[in-house]
This record gives sequence, C-alpha cells and structure tokens, in this order.
Amino acid sequence: MNADRHLIRDPAALRALYGEPAPASLAKEVDHIHPHYRAFIEAAPFAILATCSPEGIDASPRGDPAGFVAVEDAHTLLLPDRRGNNRVDSLANILADPRIALLFLIPGIGETLRVNGRADISVDPALLERFTVDGKPPRSVLVVHVETVYFQCSRAVVRARLWDAATQVPRSRLPSTGAMLAALSRNAIDGAAYDRALPERVAATLY
Repeated sequence: MNADRHLIRDPAALRALYGEPAPASLAKEVDHIHPHYRAFIEAAPFAILATCSPEGIDASPRGDPAGFVAVEDAHTLLLPDRRGNNRVDSLANILADPRIALLFLIPGIGETLRVNGRADISVDPALLERFTVDGKPPRSVLVVHVETVYFQCSRAVVRARLWDAATQVPRSRLPSTGAMLAALSRNAIDGAAYDRALPERVAATLY
C-alpha cells in the first residue's frame, strides 16, 4: 500500500479539503494590539513562545503574574526573560531568525490569543529595571514588534477540558523529573536526590 497517495502536498489540495475560512475568522486578525486584545494579554499569566532557526524550532513556556507581558504600545510587547535552565534555545533562535509567535492562555477562559511578530533581545538597564522582582532583574527583555494578532476560539480548550478540575492528573501518576533525568542520563544524575531537592530549589530560584 502506497501511503504517500493519501498525503496533502499542495495548497490547492489543502484548500479543497477544508474549504474557505469563515468571514469571522478573517475579521478577527489585525496588525496591532486592539484594546480588546490588550485586555487578554494583561489578564494572561502564561504564554507559549515559539521560535525557529535553521538549526531547529522551539516552543517554550513563559509565566509570571497576570500582565507579565507588558503592552508598550499598539505595536510593541515587552517580555522579560526570567531565570531558567540557561539552554537559551529560544533566544539563540531569535538571533538567527527574529520571527516569533506567542500563544496566551488565561485560566478559566476558553479563548486564547495569538500574536505573531519579530523580536529583539534587549539588555537596556532601564528595561531590566522595569521588570525587576524581589530585587532580581531578568537577564534580558524581548522587544516584540507585533505583526498580526487574533483570538483563537475555545474549541480546543473545551475539547481538552483544560480548566476542568475533574480532569487534573495527580503528579504521582507520571514519572518524576528525577526519575526521567536518571533514566536519560543512565544514572549519571541521582534521580532521588534531584527530586528531594527540587521543591526548595524551584522556590528559591523563581527569579
């Protein structure tokens, strides 16, 4: 059986399969932060940052108290880069290709907000000072130059029952971070010790 004959290979075939987009799905896209969209950004405590480069792609979680992504003006967002694992995958990608995408999520809200644009990495002392928490500034701030913004309807979140407490999975049902690291490092990392130290380390290194 030749499975390739069932693959979509060109835009015409794709459009024939799905049909034309509804007028509302086109009307919702704008090239700036509309006041209604600003309300979503300022209420969001979590976003996913997508980046790409010739070496690969990356989707990385970003989170802080609601409004952590600042709306500087209708065409500019500011995203502080908080303490992490120092892999800097997203930042390295931005150096190679400034195109980024952001997906904002708000607990309890079905709709999400999508922002596409280009980003610069700034270490301007004034910017770093603006985003200081507990006396600790971010290492850098992403200056996002907005190109398109639109909301995504709630279907995916509703299907996933994402905010339904009844669907929450106990952490103990899945492998711990220590167990995963021990297995992937062939026990070069002591998984049990990692798990014991993790809660205190996370609390002490949020910023």
